[in-house]
Amino acid sequence: MRVEREIAGFAFPFAAGVFAAVLSGSSPCIIKPTYHILALTFTLSSALLMLHPARHSWSGRVQWYILLFCTLTCGLTIGMCGIELEISAVSTNGWLHQTAHRAGDGMIRIIDSIQFKDNSTNAVIKALLTGDRSDISSDISRAFRDSGASHILALSGLHLGIIYGIVSKITSITGNSTDIRRIRSLLIISICGLYTLATGAGASIMRAYVFIVIKEVADMTGRHTSLKGILAASLAVHLVFCPTAAKDIGFQLSYAAMFGIAFIFPYLRNMWKNDWKVFKWIWKSSALSISCQITTGPLAYFYFRTFPQHFLLTNLLALPLTGITIPAALLTTIMTSAGWCPKFLTATTEWLTQVMIEALKTIATM
Repeated sequence: MRVEREIAGFAFPFAAGVFAAVLSGSSPCIIKPTYHILALTFTLSSALLMLHPARHSWSGRVQWYILLFCTLTCGLTIGMCGIELEISAVSTNGWLHQTAHRAGDGMIRIIDSIQFKDNSTNAVIKALLTGDRSDISSDISRAFRDSGASHILALSGLHLGIIYGIVSKITSITGNSTDIRRIRSLLIISICGLYTLATGAGASIMRAYVFIVIKEVADMTGRHTSLKGILAASLAVHLVFCPTAAKDIGFQLSYAAMFGIAFIFPYLRNMWKNDWKVFKWIWKSSALSISCQITTGPLAYFYFRTFPQHFLLTNLLALPLTGITIPAALLTTIMTSAGWCPKFLTATTEWLTQVMIEALKTIATM
């Protein structure tokens, strides 16, 4: 808990400063690069100041005031300056980004070539795996929207989380020694990073990727990990590198959902306990959906003036189906690219996709 509090004590006031500056509507300051460097230096100096052992001799109130002043100032400075840190390899014109982009285009071509009986299956799978929704028909798009499942078609932490789970399971067979775990973490970070770049690196999926990087680095170095601590660290890191993401709706909804999961879900989950596995799963899934809606609902209504009435039913049906459909679709795509894909696998993937579509269409008409 102490580690979480110290991370949150720096991250949340810093984020508040960035949000206040970016959402104020003022244009970024046109200042010299020297001042950008000074702003970043000030940020790092403040962080080091709060990590210095001498801080333990200060009173709690003094520590709080210094921390609040430093982090808020850092956030406001970076937000007003519009500082964007860019790594050449992963920039739009960087070789890594270009390689990942070509891989993403190749995946789209492979999905289009899969011989499904209904073309809508190709369109939905392409959206699930690559984020390309250009071929989705208006009625399917309306069904996802009206049932409150639009987030399933938009690449997000849900999708990368499933990919992360698959890669983690596959690589877990390599062993559990310290060196193997470090190599495995680097491999997971690399694969998830390439997937993130290949799919466009949107705000939501970037948030998930930063989560993964922080968690795997913490595991490699033997550091304490918890969802709340990773959430706070991820928010700060994301805003340091890209403060203008604060005004992105996807960014706001993504972090709002994670706040609900980290801070509300544990309490709701423990409100009702049942020994029956089915009821336990239903209540856990319901508590997760309610937690996310509590934090994302007001934002969604503010921006879109809509609120999904059947979000509980949608998530109880759509999320498990999505968790099965994405691995099946990924395996079908890989097998197709290899030139040998069993017909039963293609048929199973299409059946799962169509079941999800029909279920959401039914919910949308309720």
